[in-house]
Amino acid sequence: MTVIEANGARIPSIGLGTMTLKDQVCIDTVKAALKLGYRHLDTAERYGNEEWVGEGLRQGLAETGLKREDVFVTTKVYWDKLAPGDFEASVEDSLKKLKLPWVDLLLIHWNNPKVPLSDSVKSLCAAKKSGQAKHIGVANFTTSMLDEATRLATEPLVTNQIEVHPFLDQSKVIAACKQHGLSVTAYCPLARGKVPGNETLERIAKAHGRSSSQVALRYLTQQRIIPIPRTATPAHLTANLAVFDFALTAAEMAEVAALKKPDGRVVNPAHAPPWDN
Repeated sequence: MTVIEANGARIPSIGLGTMTLKDQVCIDTVKAALKLGYRHLDTAERYGNEEWVGEGLRQGLAETGLKREDVFVTTKVYWDKLAPGDFEASVEDSLKKLKLPWVDLLLIHWNNPKVPLSDSVKSLCAAKKSGQAKHIGVANFTTSMLDEATRLATEPLVTNQIEVHPFLDQSKVIAACKQHGLSVTAYCPLARGKVPGNETLERIAKAHGRSSSQVALRYLTQQRIIPIPRTATPAHLTANLAVFDFALTAAEMAEVAALKKPDGRVVNPAHAPPWDN
């Protein structure tokens, strides 16, 4: 699989999102993904499924002959666990549930305005220094938050995981990530089911003999953005991975880009920051 390099990290250019996957479904999906060629798994403390992601990883490694180092595993510390002491306990709990001595990438899941960023970033950097995480980064950070976090960090940040899909304009924060040398990881890359049926995407997909979902994912990977689509459907697992053997033309990329709007979010919880417009 191709990788995206950012501040010393080599991140597989597409991953498996696991939010809402639980129990045996989660285990089986992770195993199936590894057998198909996925080398990037994304989970979080908040998802409540780290133990099943870890079990799927262990079984998948055993059944494929892959080594632990072949699979890039990401987890995250939620916004209500960022205070000193809470952060460290969350990381230890995640590693215990995953049954791993380290993860490849540890993220601050959402910022907490009640916890100074200097504290949470310090804890994040300490997790890398201690060997609990090979790389560190953030999620749902705005341009101003990125500026502050990169200034405070004593270890390199390698990604900002944000909502990115054809219907949301994230150009400002994507530009800020590039300015700081961070990669962009895209959650909800299919806009939670809004991609299929879109007239523009369907027309472009027909021209390539692909699905609209594959066009949306290709639109991201062609910009060196790392999508992490979530699915437990075997056919979709296969299709989502098959986006590296065709390319969109410059005109098609422009058509897809024209779909984006400032208010196109599908994820906007109460604890979200004031977004860049």
